[in-house]
Amino acid sequence: MVKGPGLYSDIGKKARDLLYRDYVSDHKFTITTYSTTGVAITSSGLKKGELLLADVSTQLKNKNLTTDVKVDTNSNVYTTITVDEPAPGLKTIVSFVVPDQKSGKVELQYLHEYAGINTSIGLTASPLVNFSGVAGNNTVALGTDLSFDTATGNFTKCNAGLSFSTSDLIASLVLNDKGDTVSASYYHTVKPVTNTAVGAELTHSFSSNENTLTIGTQHLLDPLTTVKARVNSYGKASALIQHEWRPRSLFTISGEVDTRAIEKSAKIGLAVALKP
Repeated sequence: MVKGPGLYSDIGKKARDLLYRDYVSDHKFTITTYSTTGVAITSSGLKKGELLLADVSTQLKNKNLTTDVKVDTNSNVYTTITVDEPAPGLKTIVSFVVPDQKSGKVELQYLHEYAGINTSIGLTASPLVNFSGVAGNNTVALGTDLSFDTATGNFTKCNAGLSFSTSDLIASLVLNDKGDTVSASYYHTVKPVTNTAVGAELTHSFSSNENTLTIGTQHLLDPLTTVKARVNSYGKASALIQHEWRPRSLFTISGEVDTRAIEKSAKIGLAVALKP
C-alpha cells in the first residue's frame, strides 16, 4: 500500500468516524455468508419506524477484480466493478444502477507518495464530472474537491481542505458548500493500548451565522468491547456499546437523548452484523 496524503475523503475522516460512525437510531440486521467458490452473500434488513427496508448483495473476487451486485426492495440493481491496481497505485471503479439510465459512472483513484487523486465522469451525453486531489505527505495534506455539471456549465461543488497529522493527533480544516460552511475537526489518541481517543468538530455557516459543536470520545472496555459517547451544542447526547461476540460479528446498541427536552423518549438503536 502506498503511504502518502491519501484521498480527499480521508481529510478529517478519523474525527468523523469517532463522532458519527456506528451510531444508529433504527433497528438493523445484517448477515453475511460465503459459498464454496468464495462468493460473499449479504442480506440486510432495516426497520425505520413502521417502514421495513431490505436488500441482498453479492461480492465476487477474482485476483484484482471485485464485482459487487446489490438488489433492494424497490427492485433497483446496483452494480460496482473494481479493478485494483491495473497499474501501481491505480484503482478503477465502474458503477451503474438498473433501471436508472443516468447512473453509470467511471471512477479512477490514484495514490502516490506525495499525492492522491480521485476523478469520475458520468456515462451520459452531458455528464457530471468530479475531481478531487490532495498534495502533501503523511504529515501535511492540502486538497480540493470539485464537481462540474456539463449540462448547465456550472460548478455544483467546490470544496477545499487542509489536514495536519502526527503520531497521536490529527487536525483538519475544510471549506464546504462553495465557501458557505467551514468545519474544523480534531482527533487525539489518548491511550493507544485501550484505543482511547477524543475528538471534536466545529462547523460554522456564514449564511445562517450558526455554529455547531460536537465532541466525543471512545474507549475499549476489553479487547472485544468498545464504548463511545458524544454530545453536541444542541443538547443531543448519544452513547453506544459495541461488542464483537465472535470474529467479525458485531452487536451494537446505541441511544440518544435530548437534554433540553428530557420529557421526550430516548431514541434506541440496535444493529446486529453476523459474519460466520
